[in-house]
Amino acid sequence: MDERSFKRLERPIALADQVYDALRERLRNGDIAAGQTLQEVPLATQLGVSRTPVREAMARLASEGLLASERRSFVVPRLTRRDIDDIYELRFLIEPAAMRRAAPLAADPARRAGIEAALADAAAAQRAGDAQGYRDAHMRWHAEWRALVPNRRMVRMIELYADHMQHIRALTLDSARVRTLVLRGMRRITEALARGDAERAASELLEHLLQARVEFIQAAGLGDAEAGDDAAGQDTGRSA
Repeated sequence: MDERSFKRLERPIALADQVYDALRERLRNGDIAAGQTLQEVPLATQLGVSRTPVREAMARLASEGLLASERRSFVVPRLTRRDIDDIYELRFLIEPAAMRRAAPLAADPARRAGIEAALADAAAAQRAGDAQGYRDAHMRWHAEWRALVPNRRMVRMIELYADHMQHIRALTLDSARVRTLVLRGMRRITEALARGDAERAASELLEHLLQARVEFIQAAGLGDAEAGDDAAGQDTGRSA
């Protein structure tokens, strides 16, 4: 068969993909709270689509662990202490490795410009006491450095597990104290990236994640009692 006989297909983004993107964005922003039930019919009515793309989108989110099936509806799962420990165990392994890949490219001022712009916006939002502006800039900062990672499969995995934490992140970044800690870490990582220092950038990111884990556990109201012996054995022994 002559491959040149095929014509390029042009079609709009599938409705299920659009619904998936809309729901994932709401989950990322913390607009849908843990424990909240999502049902096909009300969502389909709000979005102006049939039930089928809504069902497909929610099934996809459930396969990624961002929703859980509950009878004929879906619910945003409540993370346990073990969930948080498991997710962070993966993040500790993957994200510093990704940062090492991004650092040599970030040494180029042009490629680093988006990272520094997001950092400046986060600092300005913090001075203004603008929590939402800070959250937006914080998300952009992460997106900018991840955009430099050559391994896109690695990036997709990072984004998936970061999304699991979003509704808790919305709570933690409402705190001016936590925002100050996070901003300090972002600055140190950005400085290491400016020098093209891959090992330092990875080390600073790991410290950043270790602090975030402590804050998330506190924000979720989960103490050592819920961690169990297994989680205690995984503890790094470091704190914010």
